[in-house]
Amino acid sequence: MLNLLKRSTLLRRLIPGLLSFALVVTMAACNNNQEAAEGGASSSGGDAAVLKVATEPAFAPFEAQASDGTLEGFDIDLMRAIGEAAGFTVEFSSLPFDGIIPALQGGTVDAAISSMTITPERAKTVDFSRPYFKAGLAIAVQANNNDVTSLESLEGKRIAVQIGTTGANTANQIPGSQVRTFDSAPLALQELANGNVDAVINDAPVTLYAIKSGNLNSLKVVGQLLTEEYYGIPMPKNSPNLERINQGLNTVLTNGKYAEIYKKWFGTEPPELPETAPALQG
Repeated sequence: MLNLLKRSTLLRRLIPGLLSFALVVTMAACNNNQEAAEGGASSSGGDAAVLKVATEPAFAPFEAQASDGTLEGFDIDLMRAIGEAAGFTVEFSSLPFDGIIPALQGGTVDAAISSMTITPERAKTVDFSRPYFKAGLAIAVQANNNDVTSLESLEGKRIAVQIGTTGANTANQIPGSQVRTFDSAPLALQELANGNVDAVINDAPVTLYAIKSGNLNSLKVVGQLLTEEYYGIPMPKNSPNLERINQGLNTVLTNGKYAEIYKKWFGTEPPELPETAPALQG
């Protein structure tokens, strides 16, 4: 009987403690679940910790694949800096340039950074960040070619372009032009170096970089820039990530990080950028 009384007294002392411990464990589990729900959102959500970002690594110096297989370039450095400033991690996905917008529309990626010019036509299917780079189209020809000096002089000529670009759109509007499309700008320029086409229409910074670094000394850029264009970061329509990407971009533009990255890849101070691409104004 005495033993039973001792056991009963012991249980009465233990039960409140056990109940308190169970309550603490339950509250901790609830808090952990809530934190997981808040911090582990889907990559397509506005509070995503990781954003899947598409790029085509064949457009140096903006995006390219280094010898060890890693991605490098102005766009790559910039997107990582934007992520750091806005509080998300970037997970890059390599895609062909003409497959990027379909991937955005299909929801397989959250955003893209691949030297994509902001145009009204593209803006019908995706939302763009504010402009992050000022560019323009240029004509490249062989160094001994003095006949091609403008778009008008390309009438009836053989022109190489990268598929899906504004350079391809421009070439297709030239009367009598014979346009040949390639998967990348370097391939189009190599076709020109081989003498198989008369000119390449492509983004000026990429063309100049390719000529300088790709043993294409037999080529030159002629005339002035054909256009004034701005690159933007495309996202699916009504993306919850648009605000945070613009926030991160604004931060790196004002804190000196953008200028640091620009000088690393182009060796000069960056130009002023508008808040909205002129092509979308009016």
